[in-house]
Amino acid sequence: MTLEAVATTNYGTTASGSSFYAAMRILPREQREAMFQIYSFCRQVDDIADSHGPREERLAALQKWRDDIDALYRGQPPARLSDYVASVKRFDLQRADFLAIVDGMEMDVPQDIRAPDLATLDLYCDRVASAVGRLSVRVFGLPQEDGILLAHHLGRALQLTNILRDIDEDAALGRLYLPRERSAPVSSRVRARILKRPTR
Repeated sequence: MTLEAVATTNYGTTASGSSFYAAMRILPREQREAMFQIYSFCRQVDDIADSHGPREERLAALQKWRDDIDALYRGQPPARLSDYVASVKRFDLQRADFLAIVDGMEMDVPQDIRAPDLATLDLYCDRVASAVGRLSVRVFGLPQEDGILLAHHLGRALQLTNILRDIDEDAALGRLYLPRERSAPVSSRVRARILKRPTR
């Protein structure tokens, strides 16, 4: 299979492995479809970033997603995003948030992230987590100011929790997301796994 993800209209199946699936599937139909689409989009670009393909191919595949998002908002959606048109209009989903997610996934591609500074980590969390939250709160119908504030804080909290949970798994990929200002306590075992991981 190529790095360019294949479009799917069975968004529920795509989301069925998510811990959020049970909550998403009981939403009203239009909200449920929008959330499944958001999840599917995130899953596909994340799979590109985490694949073992050459970095140049992964960067090209992510750029294709940017191009497709731009086409969607120009009113010329490609086949894999044609079902998103109604949700984008109905919930006023923002192009900038979709693009932020791609930008966040891309941060893992040119080189593996290893002990970034706090500002870089915060930017990463905003792109890969809070941007997802900003799309989601529009689907849920929260007031804009309250929704953005919730997405900001909850997105970062969830992403930092994931980082702590996945330290060993990320180390096996040669990545360390803990900021260098806070990474001194990282075990020698984790550091050894990172250092011995070959460059992809």
